[in-house]
Amino acid sequence: MKVFITGASSGIGAALATEYAIRHNNDDTIIGLVARRSEHLQELKTKLESNYKVKCNIYPLDVRNSPALIAAATDFMQQHGTPNIVIACAGVSRGTLTEHVADIAAFQAVMDINVMGMVHTFQPFIAAMRNAVKLGQVAQLVGIASVAGVRGLPGAGAYSASKAAAIAYLESLRVEMAHDQIAVTAIAPGYIRTPMTDINQYKMPFLMNADIAATKFVNAIEHKRRFVVIPWQMGWVARLMRCIPPALWDFAMKKAPHKKRLDWDWL
Repeated sequence: MKVFITGASSGIGAALATEYAIRHNNDDTIIGLVARRSEHLQELKTKLESNYKVKCNIYPLDVRNSPALIAAATDFMQQHGTPNIVIACAGVSRGTLTEHVADIAAFQAVMDINVMGMVHTFQPFIAAMRNAVKLGQVAQLVGIASVAGVRGLPGAGAYSASKAAAIAYLESLRVEMAHDQIAVTAIAPGYIRTPMTDINQYKMPFLMNADIAATKFVNAIEHKRRFVVIPWQMGWVARLMRCIPPALWDFAMKKAPHKKRLDWDWL
């Protein structure tokens, strides 16, 4: 088993890497770990290699940097061959309001990381995966979106827009890759307990710990689900959200809590 994961230094990405190490605890398991924080990647690599029979390659980089991701993908494949699964998990969330000129940079960063970072993650592997499938290997691309992409949430215009774009992008990619027998899975989590949600100052229904979420994510990946909302309760919420008429949605969201804005340099 060979897995390549971005956003692996903490939260869902680190939990996914750990879940794969637990499930495929053998010398043939290779996990590529990508994130900006090299010290966190090194800690995770040490933990996984010490506790499980896996090998980890770490790549400290920013997913906005396409050449850096191409270099990381090339290095991984030169050492270990084409990965079976590539997971684009890198993502950021921040409260944004269009009225603030300072938030223009935040909108750009959120879109670049959450959408273009996913494109940058998948692009270097597709040709190799296409060839690997012809040789009988299983290949799968996985993108982590969000329930926030189902409807626009107040105070989260950048995040909601980025996750809506991610969902649509993954659907397009799934259709494109079908002819090549490369599976594409879009996972839309609800509230998962991570550093990203720890700053939220409002109630988060169906909040799930990252390790439990990772187990459910990997189950969905193994079953090659096309699109899945986790936890299942949020799946029903998402279905309901899609059906609410715009006028009723506007009324319901008028007094909804906003994610906290940050006025300092956050990236």
